[in-house]
Amino acid sequence: MPRATRGTQETNFCRIVLQRTGGPTPSRPRSNRSTTPGLASDARYAHAAATTWAPWEASVTIADMHALNADQIAYWNGMGGRKWTDRQERQDVILAPVSELLFARTAVEPGERVIDIGCGCGATTIELARRVGPKGSVVGIDVSVPMLARARERVLPDMPIEFVEADATVYRFPPARTDLLCSRFGVMFFAEPTLSFANMRTALRSGGRLIFACWRAPEENPWMTLPLKEVYKHAPTLPESGPQDPGPFSFANPDRVHGILDQAGFSAITLESVDLLIDLATGRGLDAAVATALEVGPASRALEGQSAESREHAATSIRAALALFQQGQAVPLAAAIWIVRANNR
Repeated sequence: MPRATRGTQETNFCRIVLQRTGGPTPSRPRSNRSTTPGLASDARYAHAAATTWAPWEASVTIADMHALNADQIAYWNGMGGRKWTDRQERQDVILAPVSELLFARTAVEPGERVIDIGCGCGATTIELARRVGPKGSVVGIDVSVPMLARARERVLPDMPIEFVEADATVYRFPPARTDLLCSRFGVMFFAEPTLSFANMRTALRSGGRLIFACWRAPEENPWMTLPLKEVYKHAPTLPESGPQDPGPFSFANPDRVHGILDQAGFSAITLESVDLLIDLATGRGLDAAVATALEVGPASRALEGQSAESREHAATSIRAALALFQQGQAVPLAAAIWIVRANNR
């Protein structure tokens, strides 16, 4: 994902810091859990062995971040976060096949302690909480204020969930207490991923597990690249980014992923190649598929700031290209991911 412009980054980042250090925090639903930023010590959230979480570090805010992650933090608190929040329900449906694959391979046990990295609007966090049950606990961590606000709105009373606004590269995780680190497309945006994974590993107990989904190469994911190619007929190309720059395809190279995790201290590293279909229409027809391409993803980024005429022409081209894949009310396109697993040494 190309980085936001510098002016936008600075404006958004200043807004974030002011909100966290000098202004009110986003509202959250009332519940009978502790309001401390972290997991409550209520016995309902105890581990199966009857040990409980200590409170999470309350001193860490979004201002405590790795400097090189500032661009991504700004983007996900600006236009990027707003787009995903506005489309939360549709994005959950689009990515449901990936979530099902991830959970099928996660083997979450009742009573386990889980951290959901890059939890976004909370779909995976909520499902993890359902699986660990009342004796387990799940923490969702993300840098996006709007997405976390949506996630908190979705949590039902008594769910063993806490959401934390923080940069996982520098966040001071409670050490050696977590059974599982899990992520659906939330780990490809770190500027220094080895450092990020080494820090996240500190949260895992001995023998704890890591599992995440990430995208394979762009050419294997036409559900994203086909609309972008059509947009490029009517709009300037996005600034070229390197294969290791933070973005959706930064973990496409399996050797790089293996090296990052190995250097971060993980063992038993495996990458499973999975091919699937993603329905851009979410079962609602061709118009919905075109709207998806125009509202999120790289095609949407390429059209930012373009004229209404350019956007109209791009939409026409995208519609013609996607029509070739239409099957009734669905518009399925190929997608390709890695399911990555590893253990704490």
